[in-house]
Amino acid sequence: MSGQSPSVAVVTGGSRGIGRAVSLLLAERGYAVALSYVSDDAAARAVVEAITGRGGTAVAVRGDVGVEADVVALFEAADRLGTVTALINNAGVVDVAARVTEMSAARLQRMMTTNVVGSFLCAREAVRRMSTGHGGRGGGIVNVSSAAARLGGPGQYVDYAASKGAIDTFTRGLAREVAGEGIRVNAVSPGIIDTEIHASGGQPDRVARMGPDQPMGRAGTAEEVAAPIVWLLSDEAAYMTGANLDISGGR
Repeated sequence: MSGQSPSVAVVTGGSRGIGRAVSLLLAERGYAVALSYVSDDAAARAVVEAITGRGGTAVAVRGDVGVEADVVALFEAADRLGTVTALINNAGVVDVAARVTEMSAARLQRMMTTNVVGSFLCAREAVRRMSTGHGGRGGGIVNVSSAAARLGGPGQYVDYAASKGAIDTFTRGLAREVAGEGIRVNAVSPGIIDTEIHASGGQPDRVARMGPDQPMGRAGTAEEVAAPIVWLLSDEAAYMTGANLDISGGR
């Protein structure tokens, strides 16, 4: 991470779960971190304090990735820390378990706006800064998809699975679009991971219920997803773009 100014990583949904683990690990690796969050001021502040308490640099920006002005504000805050060279598109939502016959337009619009449109908007701002075609010094983008894209989520959240299927296609397309501009774009597809997202979808017991049924006999941890994400940004993964790492414990 050489250059005239510090390398900055933008992490959406960085206050909890996978985003929190990624933010802390990126800070350990020397990145300044700009993280976004929607509502939990205390959780976001705790991540920033954990980073700055160890001598790192971090800022938390409240905003919704599905709102264009909020995305622009997030990246403007990141610019004040240094040069953006990494984006982790982690912010995402689920909803209560439902069949497609029960899904409202409002539910579908919320799902696609946050999970798909938000990732596009953040990638747009990142590419504008990273691309050698725009005077940038290159960088990496990691999109957080889900094993649900492969499994489909029948009877529970076909809409969420479909949004992550869109992320898989987006990853492949953007990777090829910017491969000659110094930017690598990859994805990870977590399976059953022990984070708060299950409770937000009305199933706080989902990890306890499904974890033992996984091939490895347990759910994964946020840290076990964060490590491959950060690895994809490293020089060790220098010839990887358009890839999607399955982090599902064999599911």
